[in-house]
Amino acid sequence: MSRSSSPRVDRRVFLKATAGAAILPFAPRTAAAETLYNGIRLAHPWPPVRRSLSLDPVPPPYLIDRPDVVPIDVGRQLFVDDFLIEETSLARTFHRPEYHAGNPILWPSTAWEKHDDYALRTKTRSNPAAMPFSDGIFYDADDRLFKMWYMGGYSQNTCYATSPDGIEWTRPTLDVVRGTNIVLAGFRDSSTVWLDPIDSDRSRRYKMARWYDHYMELSASADGIHWRAMGRTGPTGDRTTFFYNPFRRVWVYSIRSDFVDDRTRHRLYWETPDLFSNVQWRRTEPTLWAGADRADPQRPEYKIFPELYNLDCVAYESLLLGLFTIWRGEQPTREKPNDVCVGFSRDGFHWDRPDRRAFLPVSEHVGDWNWANVQSAGGCCLIVGDRLLFYVSGRRGVPGTGDPGVCSTGVATLRRDGFASMDSDGQRPRVQRVSPSIAAATLTTRPVRFSGRYLFVNTDVDMPAGSMRVEVLDRDGRPIGPYSIDACNPVRADSTRARVTWTSAADLGAVSGEIVRFRFHLSSARLYAFWVSASPTGASHGFAAAGGPGLRGIADAG
Repeated sequence: MSRSSSPRVDRRVFLKATAGAAILPFAPRTAAAETLYNGIRLAHPWPPVRRSLSLDPVPPPYLIDRPDVVPIDVGRQLFVDDFLIEETSLARTFHRPEYHAGNPILWPSTAWEKHDDYALRTKTRSNPAAMPFSDGIFYDADDRLFKMWYMGGYSQNTCYATSPDGIEWTRPTLDVVRGTNIVLAGFRDSSTVWLDPIDSDRSRRYKMARWYDHYMELSASADGIHWRAMGRTGPTGDRTTFFYNPFRRVWVYSIRSDFVDDRTRHRLYWETPDLFSNVQWRRTEPTLWAGADRADPQRPEYKIFPELYNLDCVAYESLLLGLFTIWRGEQPTREKPNDVCVGFSRDGFHWDRPDRRAFLPVSEHVGDWNWANVQSAGGCCLIVGDRLLFYVSGRRGVPGTGDPGVCSTGVATLRRDGFASMDSDGQRPRVQRVSPSIAAATLTTRPVRFSGRYLFVNTDVDMPAGSMRVEVLDRDGRPIGPYSIDACNPVRADSTRARVTWTSAADLGAVSGEIVRFRFHLSSARLYAFWVSASPTGASHGFAAAGGPGLRGIADAG
């Protein structure tokens, strides 16, 4: 969060002094090998030991050596990769969110949000700020409120706001800094706040890590407003964040590091069962994790190799969602135009990033609230009915300078599970294994096992002519009588939770616990996800990202 080069003193130098020393990876980890909820067997030791990051895209090992049978009891099963697909004649389409027409939804309007200490001291232009710099945006099911923690004042305080709907936000008057909505006062850089409803100690229900002077200062809170110190981590770069991985019940620090393999801005990895314990790592201990590569496009006017500026993550349904803030260069005439791309992980460490377009882009229209810079918020996304909400910081910039200008908060929406769809009107992709000839407009899964009884799909069927039907096959690909394609009642709807039924069977109880395949038949339709639920209401028991109305805890329990 700095100005680019200019004749005056650089903001980065002013704020961080000697900060930014390199953190070298290279220390091996030791842990027992384990098999995950989805059948993936982790390598030993875990996390893997890496000596360098490839400049070419590397597919995750679980897409090369896949489990013989995939358990699917956890969450909606998304088609963001080929992990679940044995053969198909459908085409995969990746989708991106749409920015809310009323953005920004939160902008600097108070005296403390308009304060810029750097500008005051250097007698330069002020940069008002009311934006998450990761920070956190969650839905609190106990209070039935959306809650946001954000930077209030450029490089200044951590503030707090609430909303009944995620769009209209209120700044409550608090007693921490009397008469303001500040919950932590003073200089800050990157920060992360996490609502943790499963911690048995209610005084640690909210967790925070805030960068200061080469380390992350840790705090805990019962209400998200009044915080107590919980120590600090080992050394980090300034844009360090953290997240919870419920698949393995570990907290993960996403650590910024510079200057390894002759490039800057990449990520190191550190996991721990307790966010506040086992975090005094030495510089050489965190594991080399992720970076940009040759598949990340350069801005044509800059022609600079991209770098990974930040990586925020969250568990969404049956996989880990990663929001990759990509730095594509900067010039003195425009504050660095970072944007956000998306990635997916099924083991919590290796990433698949098949769509390298900006998922949450900067605007190319001068004067827009997000012309200069876009970065993700901690918690990544919320589930609100049939939509996902993605909050971002946006910087208006000041044309002709490297100044961030007015820094505000915006939101974008995407269909639930809507990262990728398998479409019936495309060309045949490469996944073909079961038979040399694939029926048109079909997708057959790999062998799966489940304990539920009710099949649900997220599908968009073009009406009135379109339809989607499903047949159940045994492990060898032979149809199972009661679940034939002819017995399937066609799904004709645009629905994120449509139940699939058969005329000759009440549910999937007869094959629950068995190894089967599903074959989906589409006509003028798109398929986003499927899952087998223990409940006729369709609860997926997948993870619910940063929550949402109607969801309690951290999972979709119905």
